[in-house]
Amino acid sequence: MAETSDTRTPAQIEADIKRRRAVLAETLDEIGVRVHPKTIVGDAKAKAVAGVDRVFGRAYVQVNRVMTEVRDQFVDDDGAPRMERVVPAALIVAGTVGLIVAGSRKRKHRRLLSR
Repeated sequence: MAETSDTRTPAQIEADIKRRRAVLAETLDEIGVRVHPKTIVGDAKAKAVAGVDRVFGRAYVQVNRVMTEVRDQFVDDDGAPRMERVVPAALIVAGTVGLIVAGSRKRKHRRLLSR
């Protein structure tokens, strides 16, 4: 085995040992913080929030796209309503609401008669 000669003085060796101990202590502190339950929970929460934000962001973009497509069906390029599409849609909505109200009244009337 070849021996390596150390040309450092004992004071330099001690200083090197102190420096390495300080670095090691700092590293151990960092590891302690990383594996601490609060840190792990905090990281998990941050990841969950980021995931939820990403999902809601995508949903918002999709809803915005759909709403723009629907609006484009009922409004022309100048911003004026397309009456040939607005009137039939309004009639369908009014008819549907009327049927719901009539059905509700009919059910209410039946309940009153059955008492």
